[in-house]
Amino acid sequence: MADDAQHEHTFDSADAGASTTYPMQCSALRKNGFVVIKNRPCKIVDMSTSKTGKHGHAKVHLVAIDIFTGKKLEELCPSTHNMDVPNVTRKEYQLLDISDDGFLSLMSDDGETKDDVKVPEGETGEKIEKLFKTEEKETNVIVLTSMGEEVAIDAKEASRS
Repeated sequence: MADDAQHEHTFDSADAGASTTYPMQCSALRKNGFVVIKNRPCKIVDMSTSKTGKHGHAKVHLVAIDIFTGKKLEELCPSTHNMDVPNVTRKEYQLLDISDDGFLSLMSDDGETKDDVKVPEGETGEKIEKLFKTEEKETNVIVLTSMGEEVAIDAKEASRS
């Protein structure tokens, strides 16, 4: 029975098998869809296809905005090649509080709390602060999650049920 040791395998896995991205052919991407450019999840704001040359493929020119930083990124890719598309989820949370260090205290529909989303910079952050602190309304915050990052993208007054 000494041979058993060489047949034991250890598989290390850190997730539930859900990938952060999936491949999609460049020509199948659409405006307002998502794509990974330079390892960043982006929303496509413009795309154009160039005609095939004497040799080679038609090329797709993508212009996209990083969904977390707002930076504009561009990519030129042959239309037959695959590009990664990030798995993006939108979830609405009820806003419980805003901490002094700028983090949102959120609660999901099933009662789970979450305290690791920062108040975003700019317009969205101001809107969240205004609804919650100034107008003292019950506020729902929409959080976008992709590739291990999260950002609050919108806020609205909670509908009273």
